[in-house]
Amino acid sequence: MSYEGMMAETIHIHGHQGDIIEAYLARPLGPGPYPTVVVIHQMPGWVDAVKEITRKFAHHGYAAISPNLHYREKVANRVISPEDAAAAVRAAGGVPDDRCVGDIQGAVDYLHDLPYGNGKVGVIGYCSGGRQTFLVACTIKEFNAAVVCYGGGIVMALDRISPQTPVAPIDMTKDLGCPLLYLHGLEDTSPSPQEAATVEAELKRLEKTSEFHAYPNTGHGFFNPDGAGYRQPAAVDGWQRIWAWYGKYLAPSQA
Repeated sequence: MSYEGMMAETIHIHGHQGDIIEAYLARPLGPGPYPTVVVIHQMPGWVDAVKEITRKFAHHGYAAISPNLHYREKVANRVISPEDAAAAVRAAGGVPDDRCVGDIQGAVDYLHDLPYGNGKVGVIGYCSGGRQTFLVACTIKEFNAAVVCYGGGIVMALDRISPQTPVAPIDMTKDLGCPLLYLHGLEDTSPSPQEAATVEAELKRLEKTSEFHAYPNTGHGFFNPDGAGYRQPAAVDGWQRIWAWYGKYLAPSQA
């Protein structure tokens, strides 16, 4: 079901350790109840494309929020553009995993407090946000469904372990607390098909509810219509699978 009326705005929420951070909220106009979704942006930052995705969820009947995981670097470096904030994050070694978890927990708490939510919360992320989706789905127990879109870095070599990312998310798979949908291209290099196969095998070994879909002749970033990697057939099919996945696990309880 789609909604022609929606509200979208930048708000501020409590993130990791009580820090105040920016977030973008979009929701249908009306009393609800609506399922809710956290949208995790990729390393290029809290850019317009991420806000468009957040609004897309609102158009399809979800209350969606995308926290700015680079907000502290934006403030500390007195920069305005998401690209400059992302550059500062890269220079600092990336978003620390514990901070990411704390910020996403803050977004979940905000969604739970909305009077028009139905109590179900999903999470979705792209690229580095896909890795972070896997991370928070294994850490935050309130999620009812997760979608990883070409998330590189779930499997990590030892030389990639750092103070910011001290544990490979795949080593946390036993703690995954919700069904997970994983979408990737067979020509991607991060994640490579081999990495995706490793993640799929681990989920199956631990008997986690999951689905994997790989797209031929498709590389990284195939959901982004503004990017060189955009692949319309994969993107259309991917969105159909996302709506089906969330429709199954985030729909109002029939109890």
